[in-house]
Amino acid sequence: MVYPIMKSIVQKGYDTDQFCSYASFDASIMKDLEARITGEELERLMIAAAEYTQDDYFGLHQGQMTEFVDLGVLGYVMMHSLTIAEALSAYQRYNVILCSGFNLDWEVQGDELLIRLFLQFPGRMSRHCVEDMASSLFRLIGRLSNRRIPLTEIQFEHAAPADLTPYLTAFGKVPRFEGDATVLRMGKEVLDYSVMYSDAKLLGVFKAIAQESKDELTQGSVFSEQIVQWMKKNMPSFFPTLQQTAAFFGISIRTLQNKLKAENTTFNDLSTRVRKEMAMGYLKKWEYSVGDIAYVLHFSEPSAFQSAFKKWTGVTPGQYRAKISNSK
Repeated sequence: MVYPIMKSIVQKGYDTDQFCSYASFDASIMKDLEARITGEELERLMIAAAEYTQDDYFGLHQGQMTEFVDLGVLGYVMMHSLTIAEALSAYQRYNVILCSGFNLDWEVQGDELLIRLFLQFPGRMSRHCVEDMASSLFRLIGRLSNRRIPLTEIQFEHAAPADLTPYLTAFGKVPRFEGDATVLRMGKEVLDYSVMYSDAKLLGVFKAIAQESKDELTQGSVFSEQIVQWMKKNMPSFFPTLQQTAAFFGISIRTLQNKLKAENTTFNDLSTRVRKEMAMGYLKKWEYSVGDIAYVLHFSEPSAFQSAFKKWTGVTPGQYRAKISNSK
């Protein structure tokens, strides 16, 4: 999902190397086709891109430029599905290849189709990320069916920005803001629209590739995800050590390390991930001071937390909070 950001940067006339430097992002990771970044890192990049390009509607505009290739193998499965309903099912089934924390579901209510976009973990994503996903999905449905799709409603959970004109261009309708969910509502007949590019033979090929990719992702992280969830559950009471973790799972330290090595991670990597994810969550809650967060995350002192956070994200906790505030 980083490539569409870089594409948007280029289309706006900016240099990607300069942006990566600005955003403190290691561009070399993009050369590793198996590499993945956290949802928090993706969100940070989107906010940084909006700031760098001075586009307060960066996510919305990026979604309007989405092509099937931007979704990788998922895009090709959708493109060769028989109907829009099958394409949405493919998005739902294989979206983990793109992003493990975001998905959609839908239901028919009377004569209308309601598509709900949601996070699979507690919290909220920035306006840029949510609007990118909503506008890109809406664009793809139109491209797949080669039809103009009128929306009867679009709803976002975040507050409305000052200028609503860009939403008319993207959706043909002004959204309702500060709702209880992110929703696209349209006629139920959309589900039965034929996909213009449908090809059963190619669909079989791409489905097989997508399923293999999904299996590798979901099967390879089972044990490490169990450890991550256990760590989070014990916070802020205590931050588990390697020895305590091995004892909890009833295995030796060596066995634990070997199981994590097989999943291409380490105990230290997971510890850092947990602290980083929890730090970003706490920093979104203004009632917690930096000192409070350092204490909750079991750092020896606030300065140690600030140094670690800057190493993780390229910005200080204070700068991160400022970016969150500016993105609202």
